[in-house]
Amino acid sequence: MSDTDESSTSGFRTVAAVDARRSMWLIVAMLTGFAFLGHFNRVSISVAAKARFIGPGMLTAEQMGTVYSTFLFVYTVCMLPGGWVIDRIGPGRALAGMGLGMGFCVVLTGSLGWSGLSVASLFLPLLLVRGIAGALSTPLHPGAARSVSLWVPTKHRSTANGLVTAGALVGISLTFPGFGWLLNRFDWPLAFVICGTVMMVFAATWLLMLRPADRKSGVRIDGDRSLAGTLSQLVQLTKNRRLVLLTLSYASLSYFQYLFFYWLEFYFGKELKLPEDSSRQASFIVTLAMAAGMALGGVTADRLSARIGPRWGSRSVAMAAMLLSGSFAWLGLLVKEPSQVVLLFSLALGSLGLCEGIFWTAAPALEPGNGGLACAFLNTIGNAGGILAPVCTPWIGERYGWPTAITVASAICAMGAVFWFWIDIDPEHSIQTSRAAMTTGAIEPSEVS
Repeated sequence: MSDTDESSTSGFRTVAAVDARRSMWLIVAMLTGFAFLGHFNRVSISVAAKARFIGPGMLTAEQMGTVYSTFLFVYTVCMLPGGWVIDRIGPGRALAGMGLGMGFCVVLTGSLGWSGLSVASLFLPLLLVRGIAGALSTPLHPGAARSVSLWVPTKHRSTANGLVTAGALVGISLTFPGFGWLLNRFDWPLAFVICGTVMMVFAATWLLMLRPADRKSGVRIDGDRSLAGTLSQLVQLTKNRRLVLLTLSYASLSYFQYLFFYWLEFYFGKELKLPEDSSRQASFIVTLAMAAGMALGGVTADRLSARIGPRWGSRSVAMAAMLLSGSFAWLGLLVKEPSQVVLLFSLALGSLGLCEGIFWTAAPALEPGNGGLACAFLNTIGNAGGILAPVCTPWIGERYGWPTAITVASAICAMGAVFWFWIDIDPEHSIQTSRAAMTTGAIEPSEVS
């Protein structure tokens, strides 16, 4: 697809003087904003819980843990239905609905503080609201990746997906100082209302910027929309060997990643004996390193693909990134100086971030006729692998030591790299599949690039 063609399918109202390239990066900026706001609002409740919800006469840490897990559980269970929605109404409208729905749930969370209920009695209401928020959040990453596959040319897709996923990590990192400032300035009810309202306004702006014709871009128009038809499409995904291997590799990445997300600060405090402020600062640095890796990895993959082809361009970056990540984490166990540990762990997560965008580029490319469902399939299996880390890590750590737990995670990450020997991202196959789907009315012509 040429730059001129891209301008007609970019999905945005742009004046004639604004070329297609600027329009494309506007899309990427908006998708990055969705990722930032989505994860900021997802993590903000943990900041509020520590400052306002957990304590004597209020909620217990176990109760808040259940609230967190409810969001993640419902989010994972509803991921595949979310992918189905993306393919039925288009990623543009699915993302708008996600932003409006998630934002409303955040506003509703803040409204609980004005309901007259005590904090101790908010357990069940929070479970309900966060569960709904988890369901409504499912189109975020699959919808963003599907949008990139539709509106960004192939040579820039890994860069775009890397920037979008980096936005999520930056959102997580800035939640602690940002939402903490809102808590101190306005207290928790109004803080939630402000954040939820911002997300709703952002989603409404995105929807208004979409042209009416492009709001349906990416919508499957085949006649079978029944449950049986959807299940048949899902079964077809499981028969795509390359997609299955991709999801297994992503599950390995997620296990390694979730270990750091959930237990890094604990490791710094328990094993390295760092003060609380120092452990938080170290965790912040390591998390931002992954965000930087995500942005850099997408650019690297696209440039390398232009030189040696997308097949080996993507494969080599993904394999090298996952192998380096596991190696840096293992080396971090051999040093004693905390600053050296932080450096090596930062290199580990930074290396891991290099391949994040590649996964989201590969999934819709391997299954063009069901791009939204393919991205949801990737995220479902990835989350399943990630959910194991918070449970398995302390079990291994308490019995065999925390270095062993991190070594196991490093080995799992390396195993994920091996899967890439058989993951072949062949653009010719994707184009042929897309054209075949067009002849049967499965997708729109604008999806073939």
